This record gives sequence, structure tokens and C-alpha cells, in this order.
Amino acid sequence: MTDAYDEFGLFAENAAEVGLEWGGPPTVERVSVPVDGDRRLSAMRWGVGDPEVVLLHGGAQNAHTWDTVLLALDRPAVALDLPGHGHSDWRDDHAYSPSNNAADIAVAVDALAPGAAMVVGMSLGGLTSFCLAASRPDLVARLAVVDVTPGTDHAKAEPIVTFISGPELFASFDEILERTVEFNPTRSVSSLRRGILHNARPNPDGTWTWRWDPVKDWDLADGEQAMPDFGPLWDHVDAVEAPLHLLRGGTAGSVVADEDVEQVLRRQPDAEVITVDGAGHSIQGDRPLELAAHLDRFLRS
Repeated sequence: MTDAYDEFGLFAENAAEVGLEWGGPPTVERVSVPVDGDRRLSAMRWGVGDPEVVLLHGGAQNAHTWDTVLLALDRPAVALDLPGHGHSDWRDDHAYSPSNNAADIAVAVDALAPGAAMVVGMSLGGLTSFCLAASRPDLVARLAVVDVTPGTDHAKAEPIVTFISGPELFASFDEILERTVEFNPTRSVSSLRRGILHNARPNPDGTWTWRWDPVKDWDLADGEQAMPDFGPLWDHVDAVEAPLHLLRGGTAGSVVADEDVEQVLRRQPDAEVITVDGAGHSIQGDRPLELAAHLDRFLRS
């Protein structure tokens, strides 16, 4: 059982878990932008003043994945829910490719943060940010990509694919928590509980289901779950004009291999590549304070 959910009521837990000084609730509001007819993209606007940072989460996540990072960063920001995730509407065609996502994100950034100094993208959000930087360079002054490249494939991401390809419906909150803990053994149970509250919802019959659209237009290949070939997106990496920072996890959970780093540096010789020790794929979850410090340095550079 869980108490009544307040999406803005858990920030003190985030702060306490990593030892951040708690000065009271941050200024955060939920906003949305129409992107295609009646379909809307949702976002969390942090702080007062023009947003300095735009953040894009990974697949099967939502904007709350950045909560601890943004508490530590303490800058005005917009954390977006990708299409089909969080509080954003689902696409009728279930086509959540990085390029399709980038088209929607561009509309939202134009409306909410056109002068942002940096875009941060993790996993699917990172691939989306490459597409955004290539198609709308005016919206991407700096680009920080968290643990992904177009070289990420099914083999590198197999544990993640296995997790998100699991059941869509759970008998109880405890059942969905148990599966999440099983696939995230290095994370605290309290952080995973918060994550589920943000990323899942109860049904009237007491069952629980994820907030993200479980259907993707690439989902099935010969009856098996599959990832698309992101290789063509290397052309978008070539097209990035902004200063590029790639952060990769330092443990086996990272989906960025040495050969991927070599590709990035061949295409963007001035890119900065940083390995975050103790982090897997979800650097914002495993090492949020370190990630916030790196992002702050990028913004000051």
C-alpha cells in the first residue's frame, strides 16, 4: 500500500538520501505544450527566471529522474517528459524514434526554454538530443549526453531491454517494486520506491501499470523484443555544432563501449568524454551529485 501520491512532495527524500541541505521545497510547476493537434508534451519547470537547462530522460523513464540532480544543480531548468512517457500524451502510431521525439521536443523547447544554455539527454533522450542538435542547432548551445551513443545496440542494453519488456500489469505496488529492485540491485529501495510512484500509476482495481506507452513501432522482430538500429544517427553526431560532452558510466551497467567513444571523438574531436566512477547506465540515479557537478562545470565553461 502507498500513501496518496503528491509528485512534488518527495523532494525532501531526494535531498536527504544524498546529504543535500534541505532549505524547503523548490519552486517547481507542471506545464504542458501542444505539439501536434490535441497531443501535448508535459514538463516540469524548475526555479524562477529563464530556464538555463533542458533535460531529456531515457526510455521508460520520466522527468522526475532528474529530481536529485536539479536539487543539487540549483538552476532554472525544464525537465521534459518524452512523448509517450510520464504525463505526456501517447502517439497514436507509437512511433517514438529519436527523430520523431526531437520534432516534438523542438516545439516544447521553443515554447518553454528557447534561450537555454544547455540540453542534457540520457539514453533515448540522448539520442533525441543528437537529432535536436542536428535539426535545430539554435536550440542547443551546449550538449551533454548521458551514457548513450548511436552505437548502443540490443546486446549492450540487454538487461535494460529485458526489464522494460516485462509485464505491463502488476497485482500490487509491492509486486512492481520487487521487480524493479531485482533489476536495480545497486540502488536503494527508497529511491526505487520514489521512482515507481513517479513512473507508474494505480488502476481502480488495485493493480499497477507503468505510465509509459508499452508499445513501440519497433517492438517486435520475429516475435521477439528488439531495439532498432541507431547507427544512422551517427550522421546527426557529425552535424552537432555545439560543444559536446559525453558522460559514460564506469561500471558494467554502462551501454557505451570504448569503440563508441572512439567513434564520437573521430566525428567530434573537441568533445569531452568523462567516465563517472560507480555509475552504470543511469548516472543521474547512481551518482546524481557527481553528474550535477559536471553539468555545472559545463555551464560555466
